[in-house]
Amino acid sequence: MPGLLLRTLRGENGDRRPIWLMRQAGRYLPEYRALRAQKGGFLPLVYDAEAAAEITLQPIRRYGLDGAILFSDILIVPYAMGQDLEFLAGEGPHLSPRLADAALSSLHAVPQRLSPIYDTVKLVRAQLPADKTMLGFAGSPWTVATYMVNGEGSRDQHETRAMAYRDRAAFQAIIDAIVSVTVDYLAGQVLAGAEAVQLFDSWAGSLAPSEFERWVIAPNAAIVSALKKRFPELPVIGFPKGAGEKLPAYARETGVHAVGIDETIDPVWAARELPAGLPVQGNLDPLLLLSGGDEMERETLRILDAFADRPHVFNLGHGIGQTTPVEHVAQLLGVVRGWSR
Repeated sequence: MPGLLLRTLRGENGDRRPIWLMRQAGRYLPEYRALRAQKGGFLPLVYDAEAAAEITLQPIRRYGLDGAILFSDILIVPYAMGQDLEFLAGEGPHLSPRLADAALSSLHAVPQRLSPIYDTVKLVRAQLPADKTMLGFAGSPWTVATYMVNGEGSRDQHETRAMAYRDRAAFQAIIDAIVSVTVDYLAGQVLAGAEAVQLFDSWAGSLAPSEFERWVIAPNAAIVSALKKRFPELPVIGFPKGAGEKLPAYARETGVHAVGIDETIDPVWAARELPAGLPVQGNLDPLLLLSGGDEMERETLRILDAFADRPHVFNLGHGIGQTTPVEHVAQLLGVVRGWSR
């Protein structure tokens, strides 16, 4: 029998709520910090399948969460497309050459850069309890493109948004290329053992409504459609951070099986405005988890109550912060597991 998370993503509205947390495998865990000190930098960890599998499993062993999210990074796709990728201490990821300065055609694909990720998925699935769901993921095309064009993260995606206005054809070619690689990448994760996948669109909120339709909804709809043809039973979670009032259109038009919502969304509004019966994931503020205490418990219960009448996967509104006390995560799990519909 499928685990609670997988059943919920497929539309079951049971009395209990599954829970997993974005960035649950990572820097807030002492066991992760110990392994990273032993193994070295972030990218070497991602490409060491045994180490990446161990990191993926660490929060499952500690907390018994309902899903294990692959330990990797959204920039593996541009890396496989031929950009060089490095993570600099204190600066974050850098891609080169920047597509603001170089043509897409100048990149030479290196698809073998995806293979170690599939090895990680296989190792995790082999060790994961049968009732826990293996979650794969990829970045959504718009968010991935912002890094490919600018070469690094930015606060307002100025360079990428300007290029998308200035040279529609060139930017569309970048988006289309990302879509193609992402479909194959996620398919590879599924064949390796992933039972559901999430599309992370961390910078979706930076776009005007018409641009959101073109660069967020349309590419994600293409990915979901292609995956449905290959894997009709595969749940796809879409997470368009910052979508705001555009969220219902995203949910309807992309065809995602579940929609993740960030902490800026009122769960009562989301429960009312999103398509009936669509599973929802979210949306506790990561800073409330960092703070812990009674206020966190009250907001957790408010979110659970708001989504009582539809399938709901409890999660954060974005990734868990690296200074979050592990005791607060245990406190959160106690509240979620103690709630019933």
